[in-house]
Amino acid sequence: MKKLSCLLLLIITSLSVSSCFKDLDDEKIQASDLEIQDFIYKVMRKHYLYKAEKPVLADDRFSDNAERNAYLNTFMTPKDLFNGLLYSQDRFSFLVDNYRQLEQQFNGITKNNGMEFGLVQIQSSGEVFGYVRYILPNTSAEANMVERGMIFNRVDDQILTATNFKSLLSPDNYSIGLATFEDGTLTPLETSINLQKQQYTENPVFIANTLTVEQQKIGYLMYNGFRDNFDAELNNAFADFNADGIQDLVIDVRYNGGGSIETCNDLASMVTGQFNGELFSTQVFNENFSDEEVLFNNKISTGANINNLNLNKVYILTTGSSASASELLISTLTPYIDVVQVGTTTVGKFQGSRTFYDSNNFSRNGTNLNLGHTYAVQPLILKSVNANGFTDYVNGLTPNIEVSEDFSNLGELGNPDETLLKAALDDILGNGRPSRRNQSLNFKTLGESKMYNATYQRMYVGNE
Repeated sequence: MKKLSCLLLLIITSLSVSSCFKDLDDEKIQASDLEIQDFIYKVMRKHYLYKAEKPVLADDRFSDNAERNAYLNTFMTPKDLFNGLLYSQDRFSFLVDNYRQLEQQFNGITKNNGMEFGLVQIQSSGEVFGYVRYILPNTSAEANMVERGMIFNRVDDQILTATNFKSLLSPDNYSIGLATFEDGTLTPLETSINLQKQQYTENPVFIANTLTVEQQKIGYLMYNGFRDNFDAELNNAFADFNADGIQDLVIDVRYNGGGSIETCNDLASMVTGQFNGELFSTQVFNENFSDEEVLFNNKISTGANINNLNLNKVYILTTGSSASASELLISTLTPYIDVVQVGTTTVGKFQGSRTFYDSNNFSRNGTNLNLGHTYAVQPLILKSVNANGFTDYVNGLTPNIEVSEDFSNLGELGNPDETLLKAALDDILGNGRPSRRNQSLNFKTLGESKMYNATYQRMYVGNE
């Protein structure tokens, strides 16, 4: 009888525990749209940089919660509300419905086939083609021998157009049909290459070499994303430059859409070093917050000492894909050293953002994190002003030496004869500056491979 009682107790206990686990894991209470929209509204009302431009975000806009809820209920979805709260000139704030994917992308983790490309439209004919910018190691593109400079005009046998390229290039698997582009003429080839995306972590320190040109040692860094989880790799590159005794430095951010403000500060401090403790930038927020000064520093995010070069001049290569923290690097160094910008005009993003979660203090680690949804808000919350008071470069930063990439002959990245690098080297060596060459007038830029990432052309501050 005693054994039977124990058995019954064990069964009842097991069912109870099983029921509890089911309640917690399998039957989470899904947050309502109103609940999510209330979170979005509160974030924007408190932190949005352009709060003053949106009367609906005024602190006294609603007399009570009922009136605010009535307003929120006029929007069908959280996305509709978010879009309705944006200032008309805001190109960069965004909302995500899965913050876990966003967090991965901030760390450089994406679904990627390894082919980083740009997309342009020929103005005279309206034809669209992609051109391969660079190939990531250990990817499908590398395995299938895709190379920088390849041209493609078809995806899964469909001709690329200005209206279908986003949908054709978004799947995990697709084939590209190669073409040639010579003397302004796009000619399809029979060759096609199959590519497959996989989860991939990209090291943004793509090339870090010391070039010896005419007996002069020149450092070349191709840096493709300001990501603090690779600060050590970036710092190691500068240790190598120091060891090699470089006399000049070329930083290539032509395809760099931005990232961490802290890492940008670190990179600027690596280039210099003699301005430690001086003003890097002033961060200007909305009326709810005071401005904050950010200073040049001498340690990276890991706590390691920065390997600095103490340079008084730096060359920075840019294109229309250089945005955010790439532009901040130019802006913040300009008051202190000679910055020679080579290439084409940048995007024009001087604002920073932060990720906000539905918790008591809007942080990931805050108490009462709402587990009923995975929405997060990434609004612009600040604008950066350099030590000379320069900001608001909405039309981008214009190069000192204007020269554009030649899609029909991109050249090898890091090779002294590659167009943009050669223009910088010629100026360093006193060989004269090239006559103005800008083929972008003949093309309309449509997009690039990183446009599918939520972090595309973003500059952000660290999250708590």
